[in-house]
Amino acid sequence: MSSPTRTRMTGIGRVLVIVYAIMALASTGRSFVQIVERFDEAPLAYTLSAISAVVYILATLALIFSRSRAWYIVAWIAIGFELVGVLVVGTLSFVLPEIFGHPSVWSYFGGLGPHGYFGYLYVPLVLPFFGLWWLIAHRPAVTVPAEPATAAAAS
Repeated sequence: MSSPTRTRMTGIGRVLVIVYAIMALASTGRSFVQIVERFDEAPLAYTLSAISAVVYILATLALIFSRSRAWYIVAWIAIGFELVGVLVVGTLSFVLPEIFGHPSVWSYFGGLGPHGYFGYLYVPLVLPFFGLWWLIAHRPAVTVPAEPATAAAAS
């Protein structure tokens, strides 16, 4: 029997959580190496990579436990933040690439950028749209409290 606060992940929901977990691992590893080895070269880009790692970790956990109302809200916030982040950083990386110094996870919308930057095959751009769609389609059940028994009904 499953835990009451855990969503039963099947089909696309399970795939979505796995992709979020992979992005969490990839961005955590990337940001750790960047910050430890060469943070002084591009502090903004490497900080953004670390922020994206935290967002992917939080989104992964929130999707897993999104049956709970609180985790459902956390999932909306994390995935909404992710969408805004990838759109803003992606746009700025094309328009003003010099402010970053080096690419981050969300640079060039996570896809192909100039100078041979390969990225994450645009997964960071597409993923939040699927995440938000999944949240809309899988709202947690709302528990309605039972009406208290009245004295008239008792007689």
